[in-house]
Amino acid sequence: MRENPDPELGLRQCFEFIDELDRLSIFQINFGGGEPLLREDFPDILAYAHTKGITTCVSTNGTAHDESLARKLSAMELARIQVSVDGATAETNDAIRGKGTFNQIIRGIELLKKHGFKHLSLNTVVTRKNFREIGPICELAGYFGARIRLSRFRPSGNAKQMWEKYHLDREQLIELSEFLNAHPEILTGDSFFSITDATRRKLGLNMCGAARMTLSVLPDGSVYPCAFLRDASFMVGNIARDRLDSLWIHAPVLNRIRNIRIEACESCSRFPVCHGGCPAVAHFLTKSLDQPDPECIVSFREEIQPYAETV
Repeated sequence: MRENPDPELGLRQCFEFIDELDRLSIFQINFGGGEPLLREDFPDILAYAHTKGITTCVSTNGTAHDESLARKLSAMELARIQVSVDGATAETNDAIRGKGTFNQIIRGIELLKKHGFKHLSLNTVVTRKNFREIGPICELAGYFGARIRLSRFRPSGNAKQMWEKYHLDREQLIELSEFLNAHPEILTGDSFFSITDATRRKLGLNMCGAARMTLSVLPDGSVYPCAFLRDASFMVGNIARDRLDSLWIHAPVLNRIRNIRIEACESCSRFPVCHGGCPAVAHFLTKSLDQPDPECIVSFREEIQPYAETV
């Protein structure tokens, strides 16, 4: 069931929003879900964004692909398609994503490759359930000529109910930190700066981009600082009735995010590397945006000796 049952924006509204993004010189849209490819007019939305010179990236679960859709996507100037897979085996992946999904995902990837799509990456949300399969998942990506991207499991949305069961323990976080530091070719989401060292700074953001570089817009037009701060108290507005530039400048929620000050972290030697970590994790685990990310490696490295063996 969708978290938000309100009607989705119509095609014309989507076009009008893209017009506004073009007017504001927005250079990239990342489409995610849910599953964006379930929307029949989604290729039209992508194509319209391309007419404006806006770069597009699509995150998909890979299960909605058929020959016709794969052909359309391969013919478009997409910067990247990111396919979610949460295990190197059907047993692991399907325990998280549902029975039969692994084979559907592989079939979707094969269709994209068959039709010549070049810019492909696999994305894995790292959990306690698939932690030992990170190496094989990287091998799977390599087999398809794809890049691998690891995303952090965060206690937002449905994940709040699964947090205790799926989040990494301290030993696993330290192992993951060492693994990422040793493998700069692996892409990561911007929330992993809390456990990685300064050598990865040049690979991406080293601080939260919410309300500074990015916003999250839901299918019904609701605007939030990021996809992981979607409680009602963080709602910024709705593009069906509000101008995006006005929201960006004046919305109290966004200015609150921009003015976060994590005093407990300011004297830490790692502060220039992570700036306190992910505010969404801090909020959902400590009920405050002004607390350090509870999974920051500094908070527990002294208590746990790192494993010599990596992932």
